[in-house]
Amino acid sequence: MNLSQDIKPISYLKSKTADVINKVNENQRSIIITQNGEAKAVIQDIKSYENLQNSLNLLKLLVQSENDIENNKTISQESMFEELEKKLFG
Repeated sequence: MNLSQDIKPISYLKSKTADVINKVNENQRSIIITQNGEAKAVIQDIKSYENLQNSLNLLKLLVQSENDIENNKTISQESMFEELEKKLFG
């Protein structure tokens, strides 16, 4: 992160919104928007946002899986496929 380029005051965003959006989409780097000297928002391109959301969802699945293992809420692979076949093929 290059702080001089990636942190902008809200007044900059107000006056150059189109430029900010174009820049974020071109270089795929987030921009932090400040208000009264405090960080208040982040602007990022949609592809980076989607990738971040997908990564978070995968991490949630991993945590859930680890919790299931710790709590012995697992079944054998063979049992899982048998149940799946019953549901799919009757």
